[in-house]
Amino acid sequence: MSLSVLYDAPGPKARRRSLIGSIVGLIVIAAVFWWVIATLAAPRVSANDAVTPGMFDASRWDVLSNPLVWERFAAGVGATLMMAGAAAVLAILIGIGFSFVRTATTAWIRVPAAIILEFFRGMPVLLMIFFVFLVFSTGAYWAGVIGLGVYNGAIIGEALRAGILSLPRGQREAGLVIGLSPTRTRMIIEFPQAFHQMLPIILAQMVVLLKDTSLAYVVAYDELSRTIQNMQKALGNNYVFTLFIVGLAIYLTLNLVLSWIARAVARRSGPKAGKLTSADSLSALGAEGTRAITLPVLKRDRPSRRPD
Repeated sequence: MSLSVLYDAPGPKARRRSLIGSIVGLIVIAAVFWWVIATLAAPRVSANDAVTPGMFDASRWDVLSNPLVWERFAAGVGATLMMAGAAAVLAILIGIGFSFVRTATTAWIRVPAAIILEFFRGMPVLLMIFFVFLVFSTGAYWAGVIGLGVYNGAIIGEALRAGILSLPRGQREAGLVIGLSPTRTRMIIEFPQAFHQMLPIILAQMVVLLKDTSLAYVVAYDELSRTIQNMQKALGNNYVFTLFIVGLAIYLTLNLVLSWIARAVARRSGPKAGKLTSADSLSALGAEGTRAITLPVLKRDRPSRRPD
């Protein structure tokens, strides 16, 4: 067994204490879980001594046999995905724009962009959605899309800017030395690599965006959480827990699928994915770009003839 250079290998007593701690922790977690289940299953006694069944009683779950309930759930999921999809596209576009202006060499472009970006990042999403709804008089759908797109676009823009700044300087110099303008160098060489590096972070932010669609209730958009609230008002308090559990399961399923996609992309990307050498960047530009840089080097390295 190889010993770590940071700490000594645990001895028999340390391993025994670790095992005992793990067993005690599992027992505590199991006891808390059992207490929660027993509390939910116990009958409720109201202020007027009326007894209502526990949360796992069949009378609280018979509503799920009604097809109209599932139609409402499906409509809420569809509205949530429609808003999340449009907001994700808008956020990526805004993030790309912010990444370009935040890395501009001109101060009068870079400084105002930094101020605007920090303003969008500092404003709560709920207030931003409500602000768009009131000021621009948009519908509930577009207020949610714009609010979520602007807020998450500011965060994605900072992630892309960090990806661009993390690239070696040779990437930019390789494009400039063959005659590309700074803008074309940024778009052709630097930005594709930065986007590839930051893709797992962008996908993780999409998970946050999907959950934040529930904040569109402030503008009365019928996404999943508001749909659940409307069904609770229509069906009564007897089904509050049931509808909550079903909605929780739907949200967890959507977020776990997106998280799985983000982890798969992160594994495929790897720590070195998207990092090319300067020679690789030149070869990706085609034969003309490669010849433009190699021919002067060949002329310079050619040994000069001495007169006999």
